[in-house]
Amino acid sequence: MAATALPSISAYERHLATLNAEQRRAVEHGVSPGDTTRCGPLLIIAGAGSGKTTTLASRVAHLIVNGAAPERILLLTFSRRAASEMTRRVEGIMRSALGDNHPLARRAISWSGTFHAVGARLLRSYAPRLGLPAGFTIHDREDASDLINLVRHDLGLSEKQTRFPLKGTCLSIYSHAVNSGAPLAEVLQRHFPWCGEHEPRLRELFDAYVAEKQRQGVLDYDDLLLYWAETMRAPEIAGEIGAMFDYVLVDEYQDTNPLQAGILLGLKPEGRGLSVVGDDAQSIYAFRAATVRNILDFPTHFTPAADIVCLEQNYRSTLPILAASNGVIELAAERFTKNLVTDRQSQQRPRLVTVSDDIAQVGYVVERILAEREAGVPLKSQAVLFRTAHHSGMLEIELVRRNIPFVKFGGLKFLEAAHVKDLLAVLRWASNPRDRVVGFRVLQMLPGVGPATAAKAFDRVAGGRVPFAPLTIFPAPAAAREAWAPFVALMERLETGASGWPAEIEAVREWLEPVLAQRYPDASVRTGDLDQLVRIAGQFATRERFLTEISLDPPDATSDEAGAPLLDEDYLILSTIHSAKGQEWTSVYVLNVVDGCIPSDMSTGRAEEIEEERRLLYVAMTRAKDALHLIMPQRFYVQQQARGGDRHLFASRTRFIPSALLDRFEPATWPMRRAAAPAVRPVGDAPAVDIKSRLSGMWKARA
Repeated sequence: MAATALPSISAYERHLATLNAEQRRAVEHGVSPGDTTRCGPLLIIAGAGSGKTTTLASRVAHLIVNGAAPERILLLTFSRRAASEMTRRVEGIMRSALGDNHPLARRAISWSGTFHAVGARLLRSYAPRLGLPAGFTIHDREDASDLINLVRHDLGLSEKQTRFPLKGTCLSIYSHAVNSGAPLAEVLQRHFPWCGEHEPRLRELFDAYVAEKQRQGVLDYDDLLLYWAETMRAPEIAGEIGAMFDYVLVDEYQDTNPLQAGILLGLKPEGRGLSVVGDDAQSIYAFRAATVRNILDFPTHFTPAADIVCLEQNYRSTLPILAASNGVIELAAERFTKNLVTDRQSQQRPRLVTVSDDIAQVGYVVERILAEREAGVPLKSQAVLFRTAHHSGMLEIELVRRNIPFVKFGGLKFLEAAHVKDLLAVLRWASNPRDRVVGFRVLQMLPGVGPATAAKAFDRVAGGRVPFAPLTIFPAPAAAREAWAPFVALMERLETGASGWPAEIEAVREWLEPVLAQRYPDASVRTGDLDQLVRIAGQFATRERFLTEISLDPPDATSDEAGAPLLDEDYLILSTIHSAKGQEWTSVYVLNVVDGCIPSDMSTGRAEEIEEERRLLYVAMTRAKDALHLIMPQRFYVQQQARGGDRHLFASRTRFIPSALLDRFEPATWPMRRAAAPAVRPVGDAPAVDIKSRLSGMWKARA
């Protein structure tokens, strides 16, 4: 490498001038002017809002300013956007410190990206030595799902009557087992208990899937980490790859899984030049096989142990919000000791709001959001956070009714989710048996029913005087015979209105539950959405009224991220807590801060699950800059209760805010207010007007 003149002392100081003392300590660790040879392992514990990205980018720039070759720096992140942002920050700091024309400022970081992207690049280079074809292809999730489905079919596992997990579920199980390194039996027991009986056949499937990938010369996303991790176990190649990089820096280390931690330890087994930044208090992705143990145990992997620098100066939240957040996380069973501090003074403590039930919760949130907007806080500066995507369903419907635009992150808008549309389709078809679109959707939910069979069955229904009676003698496909009679009985009952409203939607929900298990890999999560829809439906007097109100905001988004309203420059943010990580808003409202939601009643089986739920609440609270509202419905809709039982139970404040912490919050109550629906006057015996005939030839007349 050609020698490059080092910057002057003034330049050396210039890019450090904006850092606080702890940030500067992290940036300068093991580095002195012109010397980067003493960089031992470093763990930067970056508290919420403490300038993590600035610190990591400044450390990269500082290494380069002091003689490190940019092409020998490996910067690992968890998204392409984060990698691009980090590289942009580094280049900006370099230009600021050295000037645009300095040779160092013009040399790019050539190894920056996600673990998967860097892994693909390295595997491509080493493919022949790893037994991989030089031209191997990479399957995305959809491709991998299709391939595992082909293998599943070849093994005879796709027969409908076996109720074997669908392709998406099979791939999810495979992926979790690969990334966690846990035995398949353990993965099934903890995360996919409804698939436990299929363990032997799943082993057979996964063996055949791996063999088929190798035969075809393809890798899936999980292979990019798996092959890289296995490569780092081969000393001769691991040494070569490790020697390519003098410095390895990792962002969001608390989100790494065992494979990724193994890769890093293989790259830098002694820790020289290795720096990781993260926050154990924000480790919330166990469902992706991430483990908080990676960051907690990082220092002990090296001798001597890695140095630890804690960033505790928070630039986001007010002092009362931090005091409450610190109190919640201080009760964690195991953590790195840190206490966030701030210079942002305020007299406004976080509000701990008691409301009568989930309907009142919606009323409170909407009232406060509009009041904040009137006070000058834009909708985009306010966010409503929730543990699970379906918790916002009732709020979304009220926002639509009030014409308040919103964008939702962490899942589809409630009414756009496929399984919610499935349930609504059943009700709509019962209300209008001639609706071909919903009829086709409903019929194809049944096993073995494709478009051709659906068309024949629909024509029978649409042409019958008693709409669904012809289905009783329809020759159902073999795969659908067991499910056909209960389905026809349901449709006849709905068409006649025999069950009454809202019992009708409960009957559809009961019928749909096993259908979801066949159609979707995350059926248990989707079932919660249907429970929420049943709850919402109970507020409407009739099925027709419910379907009419629901239809007033037709779905238009097709992505995982519902997207911003096209015609509104301002809109409210709705987000799951997981999707809110790394974000901040002026005002934050957290829904359902009660046991059963936070912590989720599905995540209280083991101590480590409860601790992750505590961290989730901490992440939610630390998103707020000026105002934080934690809302507690006194009566809470319990989804897991037996059908037909009392659906409302008294809800208790989350266990993560014990009585000893209550002085850090402002208590508040908000009574539920119900508005009476306006009466509809009967039309009497007014003469009939045949509007249908008047409109039927309209377009021919306009031709």
